Amino acid sequence: MGSSVPLGKSRIDEGVQFVKLSKALKWGSAVAVAVALTTACGTSSSNGGNTSNSSGSSAKKVEIFSWWTGAGEADGLQALIKLFQNQNPDIQVQNSAVAGGAGTNAKQVLATRMNANNPPDTFQVHAGAELMSWVDAGKMQPLNDLYQQEGWNDKFPKQLIDMVSKDGQIYGVPVDIHRGNVLWYNKKIFDQYHLTPPKTFDDFFKDADVLKAHGVTPLALGDKDTWEATMLWEDVLLGTIGADKYDQLWQGKLSFDDPGVKQSLETFKKMLQYVNSDHASLVWQDASQLVANGKAAMNVMGDWAKGYFTTDLHLKPNVDFGWVTTPGTDSDFMVISDTFGLPKGAPHQDGAIAFLKVLGSQAGQDAFNPLKGSIPARLDADTSKYDVYSQSAIADFKKDSLTPSLAHGSAANPGFLDAVNQAMQVFVSNGDINSFITQLKSAADQNPLS
Repeated sequence: MGSSVPLGKSRIDEGVQFVKLSKALKWGSAVAVAVALTTACGTSSSNGGNTSNSSGSSAKKVEIFSWWTGAGEADGLQALIKLFQNQNPDIQVQNSAVAGGAGTNAKQVLATRMNANNPPDTFQVHAGAELMSWVDAGKMQPLNDLYQQEGWNDKFPKQLIDMVSKDGQIYGVPVDIHRGNVLWYNKKIFDQYHLTPPKTFDDFFKDADVLKAHGVTPLALGDKDTWEATMLWEDVLLGTIGADKYDQLWQGKLSFDDPGVKQSLETFKKMLQYVNSDHASLVWQDASQLVANGKAAMNVMGDWAKGYFTTDLHLKPNVDFGWVTTPGTDSDFMVISDTFGLPKGAPHQDGAIAFLKVLGSQAGQDAFNPLKGSIPARLDADTSKYDVYSQSAIADFKKDSLTPSLAHGSAANPGFLDAVNQAMQVFVSNGDINSFITQLKSAADQNPLS
C-alpha cells in the first residue's frame, strides 16, 4: 500500500541508487534537491534505464516511474512490461522504479522532478487526493478521450472513476485495488481458545481479554513508519461513524469535533492497550510475522499482508490465517488504488499512452494483480486467476461502498496527511485525545480539505 506497500521486506534492486531525502521535505513542494537516480531496476543501459532494446533508437520509448521493487509487485511490473513489449516491440521501456520507504522515497524523487519540469512519461500515484494534488498543481493531462476510445467508462466502478476525476475530467488509470479494512487472525490460536473473529468493537475487546489472560498478545502493531498507526485509526474511525460521515469528514463537511471522531479515538486508545510493547521498533511486516508465528493473535493491515503471508511466509489461507473486515465495516471497502496518469510535458507521450492502454486492459490487470497480491480495478476480471481471499475481495469490491484511505493518500491532501502522521506519533505515546483533535483541526486549517 501500497501498497502501494511492498509485499515482504523491500529489496533494493540492483542498479538503483538514490539520495535519501529529509523527512522534513513537504511532498510536492518546490524544493531543489540533488537526487542521483542513475539506473532503474534490472539491467542498466547507456541511457540510464532498463530498456526492451538497449541498442534501439531512443526516439520511441517510455519511462515508467514507480516504487514497485518489493517481492510480488516487482514481478507484477515485469509482467506488465513484458505484455507491453509484446504489443509494442518498437518502444523501449525505461523502468525507473525507486526502492524503499513504502513509496516515500519515490514520491520525494518524483516531487523534485515534477517541480523541475522534468516529469517521467507516467508515474505511480494513489487515486484520490494524492493524484489530485498534481492535478491542482496543473501538472496532469485529462484522459477522457482514452477512456472513451478504450471503452473503460463502464469497466471501473463509478466511485473509483470519481476518485481519479475532477470537474468532469479523468486523470488516472487504476491498475490495482487493495483493501485497507482487514483484520487478520491466527486461526490456530482462535481455534485453541474457541474465539470468534470480531464483528464489533465489543467483540474485539472480549476476544482481546481472553487472549491477554492466556499470555497471547491480542493485537500486533508495527508503527515504526507511523502510517501503520494512522491506518489502524482510520479503520476504527470508519467502523465508528460509518461511510457517509467518514466521507463528509474528508470533504470538510463534518467537524473533527464531531462526537463520533472522539469516540473513535477513545476506542483506538483502548485498543493500543492490547498491542505488543515493541510496536514502535517494528514495521508492518514484523507485526504480520508476530501473527504468523503465533506470538500475537490479530493484526489490522491492508490486504498486501495476504501476499506476505502466502508468498513470503508460505502460509495457507483459511488454514494458518483467516480474515474478516475490521469491526463495524462489514459493508465498506477501504480502497487503496495505484493509478498512472499522463503528466504535462511528458517527453514520450505516445509511449505513455500506449503503456496506459496496457495498464487499463483486462489482460494487463490480470497479468499484474495475481503476482502483486492485489485485485484488479476492472469489474470484468477473470476470477479463476485469483486465490480464495482475492476472489472474496473481488466480490466485495463490486457491491460494497468504496471509501478512501487517509493513511495512503486517497482521502486528504499530502500536507494534511503529513501533519496527521506527526500528530499520531505523539498521540500513540501520550493518548491525549483533545490535543490530537486540536491538531487535526489545525492541520485542516493549514491544508484545507475539499
